[in-house]
Amino acid sequence: MASSDATERFAASASELGIEVAVRSYPEGTRTAIDAAAAVGCDVDQIVKSLVLMADDQPVLVLCSGANRVDLAKVGAEFGGEVRMANADEVRAATGFAIGGAPPFGHPAPLPTLVDPHLLTFDEVWAAAGRPDSVFPLTPGDLMAGSGARPADIAT
Repeated sequence: MASSDATERFAASASELGIEVAVRSYPEGTRTAIDAAAAVGCDVDQIVKSLVLMADDQPVLVLCSGANRVDLAKVGAEFGGEVRMANADEVRAATGFAIGGAPPFGHPAPLPTLVDPHLLTFDEVWAAAGRPDSVFPLTPGDLMAGSGARPADIAT
């Protein structure tokens, strides 16, 4: 495992949820879905983008396939109002991690979470593990269990 405090903190919180993670670090970075897919050698569709949005003043999490774009109007309809992308400070406050490294679970408090159903079609997906150069593989079942997400049509 990486020697980073953020990845160690994430791995410990995942373990508390009963999910063992094998964090892999890539010095070239995994900040974008395309970068992550190239680093791990998977299809960009298998990359989990963990996006924090603000529904009014409340942070919510959207787990979207790397090949898709989030439709803010669809997410807003799911939460009953307007949503916007969270800024860097809001992401860190909600997740405990920086943009580009925010994992799908292991946050200080659970966030209301939606998942792109496209991610559920794969045997394995890859998500951020606390830093913009670290990812981990997991099953869609573990993604759902760890995040408490519900599937929703949120992509364009």
